[in-house]
Amino acid sequence: MKWSEIAIHSTQDAVEAISNLLHESGAGGVVIEDQEDLIKDWKNEYGEIYELDPEDYPDNGVNIKAYLPVNDALIPKVDQIKGAINELKLHGIDTGAHSVTLSEVSEEEWADEWKRYYKPTRITQRLTISPTWEDYQPVAPDELIIELDPGMAFGTGTHPTTVLCLHMLENYLEQGDKVLDVGTGSGVLSIAAVKLGASTVKAVDLDEVAIRVAKENIRQNAVEQQVSLQQNDLVKGLEGSYDVIVANILAEIILKFTHDAFALLKPKGYFISSGIIKRKYPEVEKMLLEDGFSVEKTVQDEEWVAVVARKR
Repeated sequence: MKWSEIAIHSTQDAVEAISNLLHESGAGGVVIEDQEDLIKDWKNEYGEIYELDPEDYPDNGVNIKAYLPVNDALIPKVDQIKGAINELKLHGIDTGAHSVTLSEVSEEEWADEWKRYYKPTRITQRLTISPTWEDYQPVAPDELIIELDPGMAFGTGTHPTTVLCLHMLENYLEQGDKVLDVGTGSGVLSIAAVKLGASTVKAVDLDEVAIRVAKENIRQNAVEQQVSLQQNDLVKGLEGSYDVIVANILAEIILKFTHDAFALLKPKGYFISSGIIKRKYPEVEKMLLEDGFSVEKTVQDEEWVAVVARKR
């Protein structure tokens, strides 16, 4: 099978939104090439080794790459993606020039491309994300391994918004907690929650592809008994009572269900949300406070903010 690599040159602000658009368009995965990664002062607290080739990165901005099958639907789909990116500006997201290029690759080249970008990475003090094809062995007695296949989802679990969520889950989730994962995507947060001690996790996502991807990753990590998946529009129609709700999605989406999240949480339960651009955080904080939450903690990584709110 032939595949077309779609490469979008845009800004850091637009990475999460464009990645999501590509995923919704049927892309098998996303590669993010950020020029600032070359000059970033990488933390090495967990012994990671970062080997970055400048030839793989743009001179400025960010390249967001995905792979679509070459068929009659390709060009209409690319036009649809271009239109959707233009609409992001209406939501205050700076997409820059967002130039779009296409190039054809074989399925074998596509698979090899993924492996170039994805190696085992220690994310938190206890959590390590490893590609399924790596025979990675824990180096610490309390290390927890999450296995993901980047060819199946739009995230590898190492984006700052995901990393922030994983840190907050590690810090706030308690043994036996019941968790709701809103917008599960690859399922990485649900898997992490179980490995950190959650008794049950309900994972929801509107996109059927995400549900299929999450199901496979959950099976790969042997947590099928603890995680239930459901295709759902945010938390609409959901019932139950949860100790922790976690959502790694855009600020504009978080604002739509803070009130419902409050209702679904047990007293003193935690609402952990990420995917929030720094300039959007005041809106999120205001809504959380109005809906009855107290803000326990905020953490920032580059331009991204994660917030831990508690039901008063």
